[in-house]
Amino acid sequence: MASTNEATVIHMDDTTGKAPVTAAPPPGAAPAPVQQQQQRKSGGGVPFILRSGAEGFRRCMAFVDLLLRVAAFGPTLAAAISTGTSDETLSVFTEYFQFRARFDDFPAFTFFMVANAVAAGYLVLSLPFSIVGIIRPKATGVRLLLLVCDTVMVVLVTAAASAAAAIVYVAHEGSRRANWAPICMQFHGFCQRTSGAVVASFLAVLVFILLVLLSACAIRRHR
Repeated sequence: MASTNEATVIHMDDTTGKAPVTAAPPPGAAPAPVQQQQQRKSGGGVPFILRSGAEGFRRCMAFVDLLLRVAAFGPTLAAAISTGTSDETLSVFTEYFQFRARFDDFPAFTFFMVANAVAAGYLVLSLPFSIVGIIRPKATGVRLLLLVCDTVMVVLVTAAASAAAAIVYVAHEGSRRANWAPICMQFHGFCQRTSGAVVASFLAVLVFILLVLLSACAIRRHR
């Protein structure tokens, strides 16, 4: 007979006649149900971003929002710098008779540079709010603030990029009806820099649109 103080439980097997021995758990180990509860509380090895079901999904959306803001910062900053440094001088016959093309000769390019600089600064300032959305995925107020500001940036950057694109088109193609000759045949560097800046700005517009859609979906899932 087995005493009640023994650490093993002995059961006779009818087929073999042997008594299998089942080892008891270590003295400091918690029972299996307690271990399962502890794993559920700690996330069970699931990454921090993917925990808690719907809350984890909102946290994933906030993380994507942060990545998109970092991605949009590059094109807006590059567009502002490229436009602000667009300056080319063309010498004709002598050095005293020159033609010069600068971005501030065109009000549209000045507006374009300022708008992209404002958008780049806004993206940097919005990063802490996006991080708050990752830490506190139920913070609807932060999402609503970012949605409003992102919408304003979409309008601002789209207007600036469209105005600059019109000037770039005239610089490349000219206008026969207005008797405007294309200048890109002479000012190659100026046209290349401004054209690249316009392309980068439209890429930033696409990222801002994605940010608006992402914020709107996150707010809708909160309800």
